[in-house]
Amino acid sequence: MIEINNVNLTLQKNEILKNISVHFERGKIHGLIGRNGSGKTMLMKCICGFVKPSGGDIFVGGKRIGKDCDFPENVGIIIETPGFIPYYSGFKNLKLLADLRGKISKNDIKNIMQKVGLDPNLKRHVRKYSLGMRQRLGLAQAIMENPELLILDEPMNGLDKEGVADMRQYLLDLKAQGKTILIASHSAEDIDVLCDTVCEMDKGALCVIR
Repeated sequence: MIEINNVNLTLQKNEILKNISVHFERGKIHGLIGRNGSGKTMLMKCICGFVKPSGGDIFVGGKRIGKDCDFPENVGIIIETPGFIPYYSGFKNLKLLADLRGKISKNDIKNIMQKVGLDPNLKRHVRKYSLGMRQRLGLAQAIMENPELLILDEPMNGLDKEGVADMRQYLLDLKAQGKTILIASHSAEDIDVLCDTVCEMDKGALCVIR
């Protein structure tokens, strides 16, 4: 699903990514671990086409990012804090995004919100959401159009114990449906429970752990 060949990235004379080569197979959950600043988020941004590498190639679903397409197709993304319009409800935020492509209905949005543990009829503005509720809404946004690939940067951030358990089960359910998931997490337990493969990043370099 994802093929990364000799990718490096230099920003303001700083080496952010160093000659990374790795393949992530379809239908599995792949984990990225590493300290803050190790390069995990920047690698995800390169895969998504948000940042252009200084060298090397990235293929997603067989298409070269930046050459065959600017952004990968059929991908759901959570990178850093999900951004929403603060004075709209969660449902209204998702509907605005869904209307851009017209692929899903109001009922589809409501069903997805319920699956991630949110009430689609809640009128509360997103600015009054807890961090955990924002994370749930971010996951709903990422999965609502039924993408083949999910790229999730710290998706458990802000969730309580019950929320983490719900999220883990939901991700495992998505894997059972044949989805491919790339997840970055600081939690060793999340990685152990969820991931088929694990890569560690340190100072911009990547090492395959399993």
